[in-house]
Parts: sequence; C-alpha cells; structure tokens
Amino acid sequence: MRTVRQVAKAADISVRTLHHYDAIGLLKPGHVGGNGYRYYGREEMLRLQQILFYRELGLPLADIAAILDDPSFDPLAALHEHRAALKGRIGHYRNLIHTIDRTIEALEKDEEMDDKDLYAGISPETRARWEKEAVDFWGKDAVEAAQAKARSLSPEDIADLKREMEAIRDDFIRLFQSGDAPDSTPVQEVTHRHYLWVSRSWTPDAAAFAGLGRHYVENPEFRDTYKGSDLPGCPEFIAEAMAIYADRSL
Repeated sequence: MRTVRQVAKAADISVRTLHHYDAIGLLKPGHVGGNGYRYYGREEMLRLQQILFYRELGLPLADIAAILDDPSFDPLAALHEHRAALKGRIGHYRNLIHTIDRTIEALEKDEEMDDKDLYAGISPETRARWEKEAVDFWGKDAVEAAQAKARSLSPEDIADLKREMEAIRDDFIRLFQSGDAPDSTPVQEVTHRHYLWVSRSWTPDAAAFAGLGRHYVENPEFRDTYKGSDLPGCPEFIAEAMAIYADRSL
C-alpha cells in the first residue's frame, strides 16, 4: 500500500488533486488507517492511470467517472484504445512540429509563407469545431471581428500576447493558491489585465466576458489553460472573478 504522498509523487500530481478525486468519488483510497491516512493499492493505482490517460485525452472528470464505473468497463481494452489514440496523436503532432519548424525558419529569414502552410497539421475538423464553438458561444459578429484583428497582428504582437497571457495565468494561479478571494483587490486587478488582454482580440461586453469565464469551467480545453486538472477549483475561481469584474466594471 502506498500513501497519498507516494502516489502523488509517482503520478506527478498534487496531493490536493488526489484529495479532490476522493471527495468527488472518482478515486477512493483502498484503505483509510485509524490515523486518517489514505492508502492506495494496485487496483487504485491502475484506476488512477486510467483517469490520467482520459484526462490527457481531454475528457471531463464526470465523463471519466461514468466510463470507469460502467460495469462493462474493460481496463485492458481501454489501454489498447488509449494506445491507438495516442499513436494517432503522434503522427498529428509530427505534422504540427513540422509546421512550427517551417514558421520559425520563415520568421528568422523574414520570408513569406503560403497561407495554407501556416495551418498545416491542424485538421479541418478541428478548425471547424473551434469556429462553431466560438460562434455558438459569442456570436458570429464577435468571431468575425476577432478574426479580423488576428489577421492584423504581427509576429511580435503574437509573441507579446503569449507572454502577457502566461503572466496573467501565473498571477491567477498564485492568488488562488494563496487563498485570495475572487472579489479581492489583487484578484480583480489581474482580472482587469485579463480583460484588457482579451480586448486586444475582441471587446467583450459584460455578458460575453462572464461567459468566457464559464467557458474556462465547462470546456476541457479551456480548463487546461489554467492547469485545471492539477488545481481543482482554479478555473471556477477565475470564472467567479471574471463574473464579479463584469458586474462591477462593464
């Protein structure tokens, strides 16, 4: 049997994540000692492996629980499916790396690239899904305005946007971990920076900005922006801060 700290270290996740999985019934320890310590055996370790594989594939925790708790669930068959899915991703990622390498080379040499070459490796299905989700969530006019702004950005503008987003993300995470409330002045200051960052691509009104916050909670891809799988409650914290900002300032 392994302690919660041993399991967390082996899986490279936080103890807090394991406590969260226990609280929601996704991964119960095999045994709880008289001292209240959680202990995990082989069965729990294998279940955690399945959880992390499904998280890697982008499934929400509720869907993972439904799959693993289905009486017909076959762990061995699931591993074969994971292998096939990841093998497919390897080829896809190779294509994306090739596109990145070509773009780096073009930027370093100050050369133009064919428009299609810029997006090679991103499947039409993925692009179509992203655009449909955006239109459904924010409306066609907002999406078209954002696309127009994006086309006007230089490589330097894009790099600056990326650096600012990373700084905002890190500040949100730091404040979440330190226990600051979503309506506190430090959190609202970071939220204001986030609003200004979003406004460089499109200018959301109060409803749209609060809706973007809900997207961080409901969409697995957006949750990963804020390390939602490693920090349970962080996307909800950011969404609440954005809703408060929208109500107070927009």
